Amino acid sequence: MPESPLLEVEELHAAYGQLPALHGISLSLAESETLAVIGANGAGKSTLLKAIAGQMQPTRGTIRFRGRDITRLPAWQRAREGIVMVPEGRRLFPSMSVEENLLVSRATKRPGPWTLESVYELMPLVAQRRERRARDLSGGEQQATAIARALMANPDVLLLDEVSLGLAPAIIVQLYQSLPAIQAQGTAVLVVEQDVRQALSVSDQVHCLLQGRTSLAGSGFDMDEISRAYFGT
Repeated sequence: MPESPLLEVEELHAAYGQLPALHGISLSLAESETLAVIGANGAGKSTLLKAIAGQMQPTRGTIRFRGRDITRLPAWQRAREGIVMVPEGRRLFPSMSVEENLLVSRATKRPGPWTLESVYELMPLVAQRRERRARDLSGGEQQATAIARALMANPDVLLLDEVSLGLAPAIIVQLYQSLPAIQAQGTAVLVVEQDVRQALSVSDQVHCLLQGRTSLAGSGFDMDEISRAYFGT
């Protein structure tokens, strides 16, 4: 009998007040797998991540983690269970140093391979800035620090929201080059991204959203198929 997925989302609906945002989204994520969620602005990508992370409650549907229903579990408890999100905008503590920001994640008290030493080895850019205040970092340095902080919580599922937004191409490449090493430690990654080619280059599966609905899901699609699903043509 095949193993159950690590993370399952089933018929998920979400709304902002009276405005529907997600319409029956279903997906699954296995251990050490990377899933790219793509779509245009307003497609519902960030809403999906917020629902999985517990930052907003769905109106209908179910979220399961290791076979357990966590749909109503608060965000802080999901983080302690192993679901950790790097939000759009990074949300670092600006007056704290890079290293102090990383140490905040020790509050989850989860065991695992990620320590200050292993995170610095994976991300030399973060190691070089360890004593600098977060407010003095560039956008790329802040994004790298936010990912490093999430890893310090030793997540089973890492949720990345718009990793490349507003960053220089060279920094984007560096950040994406770290993902295989993260997967190698057993962490599954769900990445929301508008840079379709970059996301597909590191992903096992793709899930395309169009106006809050699934327009394409699976693997092995060519760019013409993805383009039609992305734009709804």
